[in-house]
Amino acid sequence: MKVLVTGGAGYVGAELCAWLAKDERVSELVIYDLLDRGHFGVFMGPKLGKAKVRFVQGDVLDSRRLLQELAGCDVVYHLAAKVTTPFSDASHSQFEQVNHWGTAEVVYAVEEVAPKARVVYLSSASVYGQGQGSANAKVKPSPRSAYGHSKLRGEAHVDRLGEKQEVLILRSGNVYGPGRSMRFDAVINRFLFQAHFQGRITVRGSGEQKRPFIHVDAVVAALGAALVPNGPTGTHDLVEHSWSVLQLIEALRSIYPETELLFVDQHLELMSMEVALDTRLTGIQPVRQATLEQDLKDMGDRMAW
Repeated sequence: MKVLVTGGAGYVGAELCAWLAKDERVSELVIYDLLDRGHFGVFMGPKLGKAKVRFVQGDVLDSRRLLQELAGCDVVYHLAAKVTTPFSDASHSQFEQVNHWGTAEVVYAVEEVAPKARVVYLSSASVYGQGQGSANAKVKPSPRSAYGHSKLRGEAHVDRLGEKQEVLILRSGNVYGPGRSMRFDAVINRFLFQAHFQGRITVRGSGEQKRPFIHVDAVVAALGAALVPNGPTGTHDLVEHSWSVLQLIEALRSIYPETELLFVDQHLELMSMEVALDTRLTGIQPVRQATLEQDLKDMGDRMAW
């Protein structure tokens, strides 16, 4: 089958493409990415197989290029997105352009040249905004950031395809863990970098705010499992745990006990959100046994020094 991954050079995309390249069911893999974040890790490491892997430096706003590359696709993974953590209200227009209208362009192209393709869209738990979120409980999304708003609008475009073809929307928690294109602005990754190399963690707010998290390996495994035809459809939450910043710090200091803490803007009441494990993804999302401390130690052991 022909598979195309938008954002295939990104944090999750690079790992997913490495996974798909090994799958014998995939005869052609198109990595579609603009490379605007400077992620080139997908081009390094273990060989992906030149015979069936092809890279296209393309923009999701380029409708002509999308029509060319999406033609004949059996599965489309739409991962391309503008992401900036923690300042998710910066560059509001870019979020709208890429996450909202870029997704619209992908959907338009799929409708025209890949009307039978299975579409998997990686959304974000940010669409819930604050409080308790759950797609299973039909909690109405109420995003509180420009990023969250743009991802929710992207969902609306993708959801429209569900009337004619298989569509799976996964609202992912904050991703962490090592990878070819690892993002060091992601919360846990940033804290680990600070503790490992600088001996100090900077915490904004009181630290009591919670966020949903998921390891990059779990995200990739769930996306990979969604490759099969007649697989799960609809909107689901893709999370493993909801941890507070203070819980993250406690786990880190069990490994780096000498780490200093620097609190800034402690007077601010920052957004807090919890999302429960979506049991409807049983058999799709793997159940990982590693603790947070074990994950952090594994990441630290992979650092260059």
